[in-house]
Amino acid sequence: MSTKPSAQDGTDWAEHIGSRVVVRRRDASGLHDVLGELLAVTGQTLTVAGRHGPVDVPLSSIVAGKPVPPKASRPAPPHRALSVADLELAMAKHWQAAEQDWLGGWLLRATEGFTNRANSVLAVGEPGMQLDVAVVEVVDWYAERGLKPVAAAPEPRIDDGDTDQLLAATSAFEAEGWTQVPGSSTAVMTAATGEVRALAPRLGGRALPEGLTLTLTDEPDPAWISQYHYRGQAVPDHGVRLLTSAPRQVFASLRTDAGEVAAVVRGSLAESWAGLTAMEVAPSWRRRGLATILIGVIGDWGWEHGARSIFLQVAEDNVNALATYEKAGFTHHHRYSYLAP
Repeated sequence: MSTKPSAQDGTDWAEHIGSRVVVRRRDASGLHDVLGELLAVTGQTLTVAGRHGPVDVPLSSIVAGKPVPPKASRPAPPHRALSVADLELAMAKHWQAAEQDWLGGWLLRATEGFTNRANSVLAVGEPGMQLDVAVVEVVDWYAERGLKPVAAAPEPRIDDGDTDQLLAATSAFEAEGWTQVPGSSTAVMTAATGEVRALAPRLGGRALPEGLTLTLTDEPDPAWISQYHYRGQAVPDHGVRLLTSAPRQVFASLRTDAGEVAAVVRGSLAESWAGLTAMEVAPSWRRRGLATILIGVIGDWGWEHGARSIFLQVAEDNVNALATYEKAGFTHHHRYSYLAP
């Protein structure tokens, strides 16, 4: 039985701490909505950062509530409206490191060295100290864990309010001799799930090739894991923990009747966004549209779970994957790379 604090509608609120939420509560004067970041869940009470300060909301008073996307930073469709920093923080909820710590507004992450995303500092806020001092703190934090320090360096957009902060953070690392990790340039692409889901077979998209069936599971089974490789290598146990680190995820695969796995992908849900990761098609099954089918499947899954926007991250030198995603309706949001001493 779950021990997480739950409202009358069954929502597990503890997993949404740090997310933007809307809560409808009932008191003696009627119904009232509270919108803001969920700061804490203590006993049977939520603390939400309301417009005029923290608001304590008893779970017993909640009529309805849910996480909502971060606040838009520009007039645009939802999947284009977030700032670089806000989207980076939202994406971090989809791939949560085994160990996470905050240095002011910087997110420190470590997972035994598996993937840069889970073993780097995401410096998209103010660290609460001089930037050169913060860089030293980052180095010390990773040294304590026997890891080489790495920093994610998102490239800002000119029209975002966080542009100066992102540039200053990158400059602080570079001033200490940090340079770009070779081959780490990554494109972040976004799309509307309502458009992407149209590629799903059940909604009239490309039909499944004869002999293949679609499988959806909440956790990756051994066959799914055996098909997915990170940089050509098998996934270690702590990698499996990362794959299941979002508030909700799904593992889709296309398999033959004999059990051969032709293609896999992971979908995730957090911050009212869907995420698409871990796409891999077996060499013998490539150029048959399987990637497009799975993109549609994850878009449909995200839509059915309330996400109206979807993101993915892809290496900028992966020309074939970029073309597939663009054809599926994804457009460039921003890029990032990694820095290391």
